[in-house]
Amino acid sequence: MDNLHFDDSGLNNATIDNFKAIYSTVKNRFNLQFTGHINFHLEDFEAFRNCLEINQRASCVIKHERSDSYLLFIETKHTGKGHHAEEHYLYHTWALAYLKKDFGRIVIRPETLRDKIIELIHPLELDFDDDKAFSDTFYVIVSDVQKAKDCMDRKFRNAVMDIRDNDFIIEIVNHTLIIGSHHPMQPEKAFEIADFVNQLAGFC
Repeated sequence: MDNLHFDDSGLNNATIDNFKAIYSTVKNRFNLQFTGHINFHLEDFEAFRNCLEINQRASCVIKHERSDSYLLFIETKHTGKGHHAEEHYLYHTWALAYLKKDFGRIVIRPETLRDKIIELIHPLELDFDDDKAFSDTFYVIVSDVQKAKDCMDRKFRNAVMDIRDNDFIIEIVNHTLIIGSHHPMQPEKAFEIADFVNQLAGFC
């Protein structure tokens, strides 16, 4: 990839152009630098549980005076559905932040009508009694209720509420948070998730 430290082998032009546009958009607003290979242990996250392979095409650090965060360009390999389904690859952009507090395991995503119906039968979701707007907007599943309530304070919840997109997943495994989508990402949405982890670097 011209002047960019991406592994572009096997990528089509649309994917290469998308990664380039995302990189340029985020770099225009943040101090973004390519890293060497870093093992972020993405296999630990439920978001990648069903992937046959996880290949990190590139990673960039978002420099912050308090704590760095990262933008990741990921390729995942999947088996299609059906008797004669072929394997295929998907390309994602995710952002990652390291958190000072141990959040336990948490999944946060926009709540759907199906989630609301399931919750009536099996109350699995964590709600915040003092923050109805957040609880009505997001579906939150946690492994440790007390840890989640202690760590997901008002400032954290406000940062999540500020994301102006409804197609994303936030997953936290102890001290590591990722945010992204399994669908192709446009540059402005990539800026949104980069801005989110950069905010976390300032207070989490």
